[in-house]
Amino acid sequence: MTIEEFNGLDGGAAASLLATCAEVESWVAQVVVGRPFASREALLAHAAETAQGWTRADVDAALANHPRIGEKPKASSIGAANAAHSATEQAGMGTAEADVRDAIATGNAAYERRFGRVFLIRAAGRSPEQILAALTARLGNDDATEDAVVAGELREIALLRLEQAVAA
Repeated sequence: MTIEEFNGLDGGAAASLLATCAEVESWVAQVVVGRPFASREALLAHAAETAQGWTRADVDAALANHPRIGEKPKASSIGAANAAHSATEQAGMGTAEADVRDAIATGNAAYERRFGRVFLIRAAGRSPEQILAALTARLGNDDATEDAVVAGELREIALLRLEQAVAA
């Protein structure tokens, strides 16, 4: 869709599209009311700026139904659009060797015990080995550091999805 088409959506349709990028209610609302945007770049800049204020509660709400890295997303729990995004973003996991997949599964479980939420990383453009290395490293983070890292990863995912949704 073009920026003109995005600007022309009714509020509910715009909110639905944005929620597939990140289910952060305050962010979705801020981007919707920021319309109309003069350009795609203005939309992306506004979306990035408003995402800087995400709290741990915002991130946790967005991750409530997020699939684990390496697991097939279920449309019934996260919606068809989010499942399609996740499947595309995690497509590289299909090339992972069995030992890497097993290590990621073990790391996912350790991460959830440690931080109380699913491990989130912008998987698009990263190899399974890079994902495993990041997971292993992040297990050593303190809570405040990890809160900042996971919020940054969610922002990257949201902006990547928005860039793909609104064409240049």
